[in-house]
Amino acid sequence: MPDYEIRFARSARKELEDLDRGLQGRIIDKIEGLGHLPRPSGCVRLTGRNRLWRVRIGDYLVVYGIDDDHRQVDVMVIRHRHDVYRQF
Repeated sequence: MPDYEIRFARSARKELEDLDRGLQGRIIDKIEGLGHLPRPSGCVRLTGRNRLWRVRIGDYLVVYGIDDDHRQVDVMVIRHRHDVYRQF
């Protein structure tokens, strides 16, 4: 059982569903790992964002927030690394 609850923004879930199955599996495995260790090696805290982090899976980035008080990981964005920062 994960230590942190993983929640998806509706847009992140849709972005994940639009990817091919092989890539979906790799990303889901990494996200499930965030439930046990929300700050794995290779993750980077986003500058200017208090609780936002990113982790890279191939050419894709997962942007997520960590709420240590409520033990939650909120997955907000799953996009190709060239497109991920356009929303911020």
